[in-house]
Amino acid sequence: MNPSSKTGIIRDINGPIVTVQLPGIRSGEQVRIGELGLFGEAIALEGDRAIVQAYESTEGVRPGEPAVGLGWPLSVELGPGLMGQIFDGIQRPLEKIALQAGDYIPRGLSIPALDGTRTWEFEPNEKLGPGAAVGPGTVLGSVQETASVVHRILVPPGISGTLEEIAPGGTYTLAETIAHVGTADGETHKLRMSHRWPVRKPRPYRRRDDGIAPLITGQRVLDTFFPQLKGGKGAVPGPFGAGKTVVQQQIARWSNAEIVIYVGCGERGNELVDVLETFPKLVDPNTGRKLMERTLLVANTSNMPVVAREASVYVGLSIAEYYRDMGYDVVMLADSTSRWAEALREVSGRLGQMPVEEGYPAYLASRLAAVYERAGRVETFDAGSGSVTLIGAVSPPGGDFSEPVTSHTKDIIETFWALSKDLADARHYPAIDWVGSFSQHVGTAAKWWAEEVDPNWEKRRAEALALLARDAELSRIVNLVGPEALSDTQRWTLEGAALIKEGVLQQSALDPVDTFCSPEKQFVLLDLMLTIYDRGAELVELGVPVGELQNLPLLAKARRCKSRYRSEEVENLRAFNEEVLQEFEEIRMEYAKQGEHAP
Repeated sequence: MNPSSKTGIIRDINGPIVTVQLPGIRSGEQVRIGELGLFGEAIALEGDRAIVQAYESTEGVRPGEPAVGLGWPLSVELGPGLMGQIFDGIQRPLEKIALQAGDYIPRGLSIPALDGTRTWEFEPNEKLGPGAAVGPGTVLGSVQETASVVHRILVPPGISGTLEEIAPGGTYTLAETIAHVGTADGETHKLRMSHRWPVRKPRPYRRRDDGIAPLITGQRVLDTFFPQLKGGKGAVPGPFGAGKTVVQQQIARWSNAEIVIYVGCGERGNELVDVLETFPKLVDPNTGRKLMERTLLVANTSNMPVVAREASVYVGLSIAEYYRDMGYDVVMLADSTSRWAEALREVSGRLGQMPVEEGYPAYLASRLAAVYERAGRVETFDAGSGSVTLIGAVSPPGGDFSEPVTSHTKDIIETFWALSKDLADARHYPAIDWVGSFSQHVGTAAKWWAEEVDPNWEKRRAEALALLARDAELSRIVNLVGPEALSDTQRWTLEGAALIKEGVLQQSALDPVDTFCSPEKQFVLLDLMLTIYDRGAELVELGVPVGELQNLPLLAKARRCKSRYRSEEVENLRAFNEEVLQEFEEIRMEYAKQGEHAP
């Protein structure tokens, strides 16, 4: 028990909202409720009474039972041992719970997030010694957390002064002191390899920087058409069955972020089970080792207490910021923010707060903005740089993008990957709607693509989007009067757009070759489809019947290139492009000869 803990009693219970008489408690302080010691958090104060939201079911709890204030806010434990773990919404390790208590989490169960008995090989920072000035973010040393992640031990925020002593290299537990820091007021702080941090408080940094490089996901429709920068804010809205979870899982599996944090917030149990079962088996494409060595999962299914849903997002964000402070590029995926917002709505309703749009509280927009604003690329206190890229799934009822959560999210984020039910029904995956989606990062991403891949990326991307826009207009005409009303040029436009859709935009997550596409292969594929369209359009102008072009075998071959050539076989793909150019040239020459012999 914390020496600053306070004891009181329960006065009233309304679902997850519990009123306790607890003099001296502070807003945001953690509380243990009832004989079972359920976890909760004080969210409002009324004199010596506090309104507490419980993170566990209050069934069976009675007024008059004890309530204890713990003296600190809802916090996460940060230190070596986080990677590869699976936590619930308030950072309890699910694998340890399963070993200790079985398939269900007993109420009031308290298990440390990190193993305090495990030893770690600590390597002190050679540049530091007694008398050195240290401050928040100073690297005291490092620990090899997994084979893929070096865990840098930092001076926690809020502590600065003179290093009095630092432990020599060796093995230590998280409970052992590795450094003493003396402050200007004569106080000495004993630092360990772990520390706690309140989840609702953003971790500080030196300054915020603009993003400079895209987050490469290996998904063509995302990287090529609607790029997301490292440190950016993105959203994946879509109706039920459109593939939000698969898109987020593909980003988690294949993105070039160094740390992946996946938060399953209020999703169905079977979807999270699929994540929990498949992720430990996945191989990291960057290192060839297990993906879980640089991945952390927060699992909070829809049948778990609703209030823990809201906490799970903050838990994931705090851990993401912690690794950002070490200088890592972190991607955090929240699936879904709609379920998170529903938790806010339920709690606000039980508190009797005035509802606004569709019953959501008036502070929905500000809470959403506060969450997304914790993403960003920053300069850390040790003059390094790190980033948190936040991508949230949104589940609008009936696919209505005008509902409050989606509309507010759209105003906040920078990349909007809108999923279409029509595309999903047509088995076009990922079902990203190229008309309703947008990215504010195209200009910055274009600089990276020009330097790293090809200077023509921005031009070819714009040509493809223009072709898809013309296709949308012509498709409406076809639906009204039929394809016979179109000219050969217009029919070839439809064929060119179909090549882009099937040969570039469609991508199978289950195909071992096509599940990931490197930036080089993405551009060559796009360039190939546009080359076929451009050369075909020239032939149509010369009078070549469009039906003859549509029956060319090379069109079918081009559609299969995405799964025929691996990302390492880009040269073979370029060779096929040359074959295409040669075949179109032969057709052109043949029709030119026919024109010469015509009477």
